[in-house]
Amino acid sequence: MTTDTDPTVAEAACFEAGIKFGTLYHQFAGTPVSPDSAASLAQAIEESIENQPHCTDVTVEVLVDELEAELADSAADYTELTGRFLEVDIVVDYEGCEVVTRMEMEDGYPLMRVESVRDR
Repeated sequence: MTTDTDPTVAEAACFEAGIKFGTLYHQFAGTPVSPDSAASLAQAIEESIENQPHCTDVTVEVLVDELEAELADSAADYTELTGRFLEVDIVVDYEGCEVVTRMEMEDGYPLMRVESVRDR
């Protein structure tokens, strides 16, 4: 029996995508990163998040130009990973409902949003 309080499949799929972003952001924020380690860190993040249930695709881009700009006036050759250095796409397939999500900087904030929801 379905009631008004039961989530739809699409709502549950969106929730699953949110879980993936929460895990990604809070697990990897603060990780030491440099322009030289950016690609391997991006791959590690992708592979880690893809292990989660219902996750079908993860694409992580560590913005090397942003890292280089951050480090230009620094004595260190690395910094800590934050949302301003990331662009991420996550695709979740939950019970035949595909949710495409994205994280990118918007107005100085790493905004995570649903790009599309569709039945497969």
